Amino acid sequence: MNIAIFCIYAVIALVAIIFMGLREFHMLQLNGYKTPEHSWWMKKNYKRYILPMILFVGQFALLFTDPVIYMPEKHVFNDGLNTLSICICVFLTVLNIKIAVDNRPGKKFKKPFVYTARVKRMLTTFFILIALIFTAAFFSADRVCIGGNTRFTNNLPFIIIGSALYLTPILVPLSNIINKPIEKSIQNWYINDAKRMLADMPSLHKVGITGSYGKTSMKFYLSELLNSKYNTLKTPESFNTPMGVTITIRRDLKPTHEYFVCEMGARRVHEIKELCDIANPHDGIITSVGPQHLETFESIENVVNTKFELADSVQAAGGKIYLNGDNELIRKKAPEYKNAVLYGLHESCAYRGSDVTVSDKGTEFTVTAPDGSTCRYATKLLGEHSVQNLLGAIAYCHGTGIPLEKLVLPVKRIAAVPHRLQLLDKGNGVTFIDDAYNSNPSGCRAALNVLGLFDACRILVTPGMVELGAKQEELNFEFGQEAAKVCDYIALVGKNQTVPIYNGIKASGYDMDKVYVADSLNEALAKVQAYQTDKKKIVLLENDLPDNY
Repeated sequence: MNIAIFCIYAVIALVAIIFMGLREFHMLQLNGYKTPEHSWWMKKNYKRYILPMILFVGQFALLFTDPVIYMPEKHVFNDGLNTLSICICVFLTVLNIKIAVDNRPGKKFKKPFVYTARVKRMLTTFFILIALIFTAAFFSADRVCIGGNTRFTNNLPFIIIGSALYLTPILVPLSNIINKPIEKSIQNWYINDAKRMLADMPSLHKVGITGSYGKTSMKFYLSELLNSKYNTLKTPESFNTPMGVTITIRRDLKPTHEYFVCEMGARRVHEIKELCDIANPHDGIITSVGPQHLETFESIENVVNTKFELADSVQAAGGKIYLNGDNELIRKKAPEYKNAVLYGLHESCAYRGSDVTVSDKGTEFTVTAPDGSTCRYATKLLGEHSVQNLLGAIAYCHGTGIPLEKLVLPVKRIAAVPHRLQLLDKGNGVTFIDDAYNSNPSGCRAALNVLGLFDACRILVTPGMVELGAKQEELNFEFGQEAAKVCDYIALVGKNQTVPIYNGIKASGYDMDKVYVADSLNEALAKVQAYQTDKKKIVLLENDLPDNY
C-alpha cells in the first residue's frame, strides 16, 4: 500500500492514542495509581473497551489483502486486493477518528486530570513505548517502487500502528508498572524526609484519625476545637494516603505547630499501619467501622483489623485511643486495648452524650465526662449523628486539659464540612442538603433522618453507593426502602447503577410516578426544578460518584 496512505493513517492513530491515553491516565490517577484496582475498574467498565478490542482483532484482515505479490526479480500489483485493502484502512481510519472524538479533551470532571511529576514520568514512558512501536511499524516491511510509487510489500505496518492504539488501555498501566521501581524510590525519599521533619519536632503532638466513615468530619471538628488553645495543623481535604500525609508534612508543617491532626484512609489491609509508620501518632481516634471498600478489603473482619492498626500503634507508643462506643464492631473490639476511651451516646461510654434535641436549625446535647463534669452544647450541625463526631472531638480536647465549658463557643462556631450535610439555600424556594461526599450505609441513613426533620417537600437525588463488594446490591436495596419512608420525590442518577435502589423503593409500595431515573445529575436537577409543590423544596444530594464511575 502507498506510504502516503500509511503516514495519514499513522497521524490519525497517533492523535487517537494521545486522547485515549490521557483519558486512561486520568482513570488510573483516580484509582490511586494502583494497577490491581485499575485492572478491576477496567473489568467493571469493559464496555468502553469493546470497540478497541474488535478493531484489534478485525485489523488482521489486512494480512489477507496484501496488494503486492512478491516474486523473484518482479512484483505483481493486484488492483482488486489494493482496493479492498484501502477500503479496510478507510474504515479503520473512520473508527480511529471516533475513538479520538470519544476521548477528546473538554469533558468537565469533578476531579480534573492533574499533571503531577509522577504523571509526567509515566507519560514519558508511555510515549517512549509508542515511539518504539511506530518505529517498528515503519521498518516492519520492505518497500518497493511500482509505477513510480513507493509501496509496502504487505500491510503489517498498518496492523502494528493500529495495535498501538487499540492496546493503549494496556500500555497505560504497563507504563505504571515499568515506572514502579523509580516511583517507589522517589516516594521513599519523600517519606523519609517527612519522618526526619517530624523527628526534629519532638514536642509536636500527633493525632491519627481513621474510620470507615466520619474521619474527615472528625478531623475538621477536632482541629477547630484544638485551635482554640493550640496551634494545630491538619491534613487538608482528603489527603489521607501516604503521599498525601507526606506532602502535608513537607509543605505545611511549621516549628510553631503544637498539634498535627492526621487523617488516615485505607482501601486494603495494612495501609493504616503504613501511615502510622510515617506519622508515628501519639494518640488516635477511630470514628467508625463498617462495610466500606469491601471490594478491596474483601471482608468486614479485614476492615476491623485494618482500622485498629491505629490502636495497635498508639498502644505501643503509650498513648490513648478514642473509640466511637456507638459502633457495635468498635465496642466489641475495645476491651482488647487498656488505653481505650469510649465516647458516644451508649451507656458504656466514658464521654457520654445525652438529652439530644434535633431540629432543622441545629442540634443541642449534653456531655458528661469521666470525672462527672457536664456541659450543654449547641451546634449548627444537623442531625443526631453529628453528635458522635463532636463527642469524640470534645473528649480528646478535654483529655488534653481543655475544660468542657471552654469548648462551648468553639463548638457553636463549627460549620458543616463542605459536601457533608452542608445546608445551601439557593433561593427560588429550593434548599440543598449537600451530602455528596458520603457514600456509606450509615451516612445515607443519617442523611435521610436529617431530611425528615424539615417540614417541606423532601426530595432525594442520588446515584447510590459503590465499593461495597458483594453487599452493594443488598445495601442499596435497603437504602431505597429507607428513602421511600421519608421522601416526597426521588430522582435516581444512572439507569444501571440505581436498579437496586429502584427495586427497594418499589418493594416499599411507594408511588413510582414520583420516582425519576436520570442519565446525569444535571438532568435530575432539572427534573427537581420542574416539580410543582406548594411547599419549599428541600433537596438532599446524597453521594456524588467519582469520575471513574
